[in-house]
Amino acid sequence: MTDPLTQIVGLLQPGAPFSKCVTGSGSWRVRRTQSPNPYYVAVLEGSLRYWDHQSGEVIVNAGDFFLIPSAQDFMMWSEAPSKDSDMVIKPVIVPGEGYRVGNVDGPIDMRALVGYCIFQSDDAVLLSSLLPKLVIVRGEHRLAMLMQLLGDEAGGKKLGREVVLQHLLEVLLIEALRTTAEPGNSPGLLRGLLDERLAVAIRSMHTKPNHFWTVAELARESALSRSGFHERFLRAVGMAPMEYLTAWRLALAKDLLRKREASVGKIAGQVGYRSASAFSVAFTREVGMSPARYAREAAALSDTAAEEFEGAIA
Repeated sequence: MTDPLTQIVGLLQPGAPFSKCVTGSGSWRVRRTQSPNPYYVAVLEGSLRYWDHQSGEVIVNAGDFFLIPSAQDFMMWSEAPSKDSDMVIKPVIVPGEGYRVGNVDGPIDMRALVGYCIFQSDDAVLLSSLLPKLVIVRGEHRLAMLMQLLGDEAGGKKLGREVVLQHLLEVLLIEALRTTAEPGNSPGLLRGLLDERLAVAIRSMHTKPNHFWTVAELARESALSRSGFHERFLRAVGMAPMEYLTAWRLALAKDLLRKREASVGKIAGQVGYRSASAFSVAFTREVGMSPARYAREAAALSDTAAEEFEGAIA
């Protein structure tokens, strides 16, 4: 039987086709309020500081890799003290080196590969939206070997360099997902899938989101008592079964709204709501805007995604 991690990686189909080598010197800051895809940083030399509203400030050192599945409003800055006036609007391209932030002529004290990754399957947005908000992998022997290979390849000019870099980054993404799933780490979707009983219920919710599931019915799917299922699910996934089902349905709804291939009423039925009004109320409560507004704003963001990639640090 295929293990759950292999299954979810197969569903996500992670790839890293967009990467830039970024070097830093002296004081600098970079801030992004929106990014079109999950965002990653592989620090090859030196260190940097990362911050977002949920994770707070995190120091990321050489040999560390971090992934932001939902990259919304985050900031990175130099190990050297910096201020708002050091904010980088557009990195400078240095021939043969990549993109520079900070002092263009100063000594390099940070080097990283940064970029957007993609999850190629139709379920990608749905699955990535339920991953932890920040995944950091550090202190792992396998990661150290991968980072060494990544650094050697990034600094060289061998034939096939771009292809090798892409595949190494894809392996790093899988390592990040694997680390997230380990029992000792924070609760989340992957940990739930590692539990054979809970995996049955999770897959049932994913396969039939329009079914009017109850906790009792999901417990029967998992061959557990109602209370035992609820407690086990909460402990592994980090949220109650019905809360998870709502998150899944709304993630699915967001994907359908972005595609703009169906009306709000039809989407409501596809994701398990009895009426368009009930769906709109639930969506607005959780997302902070109506489904129609979300569709409009998602379309506008999609139109500017390519331009932002060219102007961003990644």
